Amino acid sequence: MKTFGNILWLIFGGLEMAIGAFISGIVLCITIIFIPVGLQQFKIGKFFIWPMGKEVVKTNPNGFKKFLNFFWAILFGWESALIYFLVGIIFCITIIGIPFGKQYFKMAKFVFTPLGHDFVQAN
Repeated sequence: MKTFGNILWLIFGGLEMAIGAFISGIVLCITIIFIPVGLQQFKIGKFFIWPMGKEVVKTNPNGFKKFLNFFWAILFGWESALIYFLVGIIFCITIIGIPFGKQYFKMAKFVFTPLGHDFVQAN
């Protein structure tokens, strides 16, 4: 079922979202200070391609990454997380959309503080 969900995800917007994440990762890497966030955008781009069966886990960032996370959350993270959360709620209105809504909730958690989270295979 995960494979079927991933294929549907890829067809109905996952590929476009992944391309957008890769482009934003490139743009963030051009600004020297946001290189760590840009690298995390590449991770979220890979997640957008095949999200079903993966979980978001907390990691322990160092001092500079904590500062960068705080700076990111204030400037951009809360807006991105709010958008992903609202889209997840919209998907959860229908029974068919609930698995896709759950993926958006995972993304909201990741984009709020990207340097404190990572994606791993779910058990």
